[in-house]
Amino acid sequence: MTRLSTAVRGLVTTLATLIAVTAAPTVAQAKPDPKAPRDFVALRTVDPTIVQEMRYFTPHNFVGERIDGYRQPVCILTRPAAEALHKAQKRLLRQGYTLKVYDCYRPQRAVDYFVRWAEDLDDEAMKDEFYPNVDKTRLFADGYIAEKSGHSRGSTMDLTIVRLPARPTRPYVPGEPLVPCYAPKAERFPDNSVDMGTGFDCFDTLSHTLDPRIQGEQRTNRLLLKSTLEALGFANLTEEWWHFTFKPEAYPDTYFDFPVSWKSLSRH
Repeated sequence: MTRLSTAVRGLVTTLATLIAVTAAPTVAQAKPDPKAPRDFVALRTVDPTIVQEMRYFTPHNFVGERIDGYRQPVCILTRPAAEALHKAQKRLLRQGYTLKVYDCYRPQRAVDYFVRWAEDLDDEAMKDEFYPNVDKTRLFADGYIAEKSGHSRGSTMDLTIVRLPARPTRPYVPGEPLVPCYAPKAERFPDNSVDMGTGFDCFDTLSHTLDPRIQGEQRTNRLLLKSTLEALGFANLTEEWWHFTFKPEAYPDTYFDFPVSWKSLSRH
């Protein structure tokens, strides 16, 4: 082979390599997760005494698996909402109780996840506990699932009351037998909460805060939670005894999508 042909061959090889590299698809850069605004805080930094049982970080919820966007079991709220909860906690502690939160800020991606789940009519893995009397085709029409949630605005939380000393709730074991959420407290999944008449996220009219069928100790417990929080600026959702929003909301028209994690609160 002559020097010229060798040189030509080398040039062709170089050009082919250059073309291949140039034509290769650009690797997409991972888009960084959005951060929480500066006035969002972890509830634990405002009041470490409030019990946290973040249900959507666990498989014990109406879907049956951890929900998209819940990366750590941390309650995140706007600071005014967290500080108001702290005031409520001080009042309840004097009476021998503590608050327990099930859910706080909820990213839009989690709400979207709920919508996709609700549209999949074949997935009824947790029906026997959370919506035994509701046909899944009715979840949107009956208001149990929606495309937007006040939780995504940062001032809404789901919570209950626990009598002190608070005993831990045992972990849910996926696949274990399910009991209706409105069954007597001794029969349904154990929760260290006082008896509210139903479990959390019970898709049933018995969950309506003032349902007349809820009487006695159960009604007293609901009214203790309701009156304590309403005295400090919270509004209850009448269809869910556990659902409260602190007013006025810091972000009444904004639905955030940063993940539920400590990293979302970092300022760097």
